[in-house]
Amino acid sequence: MEIVTCIVSLVGGLAIFLYSMKMLSGGLEAAAGSKLQSILEKLTSNRFLGLFVGMLLAALVQSSSTTTVMVVGFVNANLLNLTQALWVIMGANIGTNITSQLVAFRFSEVAPIIAIVGVLTLLFTHKKKYAAIGQIVTGLGFIFISTSIMSGAMEPVKDNPSFREFLTGMDNPILGILVGIVFVAIIQSSAAGVAVLQTLAASGVIGLDQAIFILYGMHVGTCITAILSSVGSNRNALRTAMMHLLFNVVGCVLMTILTLTLPIVGFMQKISGSPMRQIANAHLLFALVTTLALLPFGKLIVKFVQAVVPDKQKTESAQKLIYLSPAMLRTDTTTAVLIASVRNEVARMYDMASKNVTKALNAVLNNSEEIQAEINDTEEYIDYLNKEISYYISHSLARVASEDDAITLSTLFKITGNVERMGDHATNISGYANLLQDKGYKLSAKACFEVQQMIQVLSDGTFILYGEDTTHIHVKVAKIEQKIDDMTALFRKNQITRMTTGECSGEACVIYSEMLTDFERLGDHLLNIAEAASEHSGAALYTASVTAKNAGAV
Repeated sequence: MEIVTCIVSLVGGLAIFLYSMKMLSGGLEAAAGSKLQSILEKLTSNRFLGLFVGMLLAALVQSSSTTTVMVVGFVNANLLNLTQALWVIMGANIGTNITSQLVAFRFSEVAPIIAIVGVLTLLFTHKKKYAAIGQIVTGLGFIFISTSIMSGAMEPVKDNPSFREFLTGMDNPILGILVGIVFVAIIQSSAAGVAVLQTLAASGVIGLDQAIFILYGMHVGTCITAILSSVGSNRNALRTAMMHLLFNVVGCVLMTILTLTLPIVGFMQKISGSPMRQIANAHLLFALVTTLALLPFGKLIVKFVQAVVPDKQKTESAQKLIYLSPAMLRTDTTTAVLIASVRNEVARMYDMASKNVTKALNAVLNNSEEIQAEINDTEEYIDYLNKEISYYISHSLARVASEDDAITLSTLFKITGNVERMGDHATNISGYANLLQDKGYKLSAKACFEVQQMIQVLSDGTFILYGEDTTHIHVKVAKIEQKIDDMTALFRKNQITRMTTGECSGEACVIYSEMLTDFERLGDHLLNIAEAASEHSGAALYTASVTAKNAGAV
């Protein structure tokens, strides 16, 4: 019965630890805001810079698995390629060691004070920035409190013969590794798993010679989080999760062989001092040795996962989201990943609407059933994307902690509405093309020349919004919008002249006049999008520009 009570206390302490980690991670993300995203966007193909970014992100979110989930999301959003993702994953495995190093300090005496300061900050501040700081401090205090609870829970049973006999089985490396894999796969936090090992070691329940193989297994078990997050994403996202698994499996095998053949346990005990520090340093050694061993083989690892997870054969495309998936609405997906994915879907929708406008105007000049079918299919796709993107934005807004992130999502929602209206105007124009054809009306040569000018100016305006520098987008598009207004006024004047001289029939002129109204409204929507992007650069469409321009309409 005593063992049951102690296990319940241990599990209770673990529950507090997991919640504390979530609180600390959420506070750090809220405080960092969109900086997490900008850090990754500035990443180059340099492996050492990638390692540094991975270490920094893991230190910020206090979890290698959470960092890897972020990386999976960014790969899915085409913000990182596989090689860059690999360097970040390697760095994350090193950076996550900060949690175990903090736990090894055993601030049990001051932990309640830290927690009280954090809670008071949360209770008496109304600013989100300070609330995030309070959340970080509270989470840190609860981490130290939870480790004290777990450590105290094991004190009464550390000398129990039955419990000792059970722990003796952990001397078997394979059994220890399996226990580590299963335990962390269940709790989905290697940091929490390592903390449990540290508290058991601090209580004298387990030694490093037993704990080290469980520790190696925990590195493999933590991969389950990234694998689950890749389900429903694109092939590269799944490959990223596979790279994370490969890294830790190779590390587990390599370190097990080294531990069995070299006096690693004795060396760690000699240089580390306390049992908690021994496990923390063994945790760090695993990441460092594995990274150094695999760093020269980055390209081979990428080729290997590409072979294991081949591209799907291209099939007839249907309406679907490419960057967003239902899994992203789970609580373990970071806001930075959500924003990047939403932004890329909006950019894809914008690309479809822009091309549909061009097709519709061309249909006025040269109509066909095939062009009309393409326009209608794309408009249905645009409506589908508008509905789905709006759903993800509305659900994401309810969970973001950063005011800056909330503004970004709201801005993207505004842009989505304007893009949807662009699609509607394209449908209107294609309807005029059908009406001209069905009624047998013809535009004059001069009117057709004006339509060609409309195509060119709208093309110039839509292209500007793909620019990376959002500082001058508003000014540039404002000039285009004014040009569209001036052209509309001039073309209406020209139309009246052609009606007076009989160059254009009255029926055709009425249709042309309606088309000019849509042309003018399209300029307004382009300006609205430009204003939104310039006011908040996080909503700029440039990150998906290359993908969007290559994707085209359905």
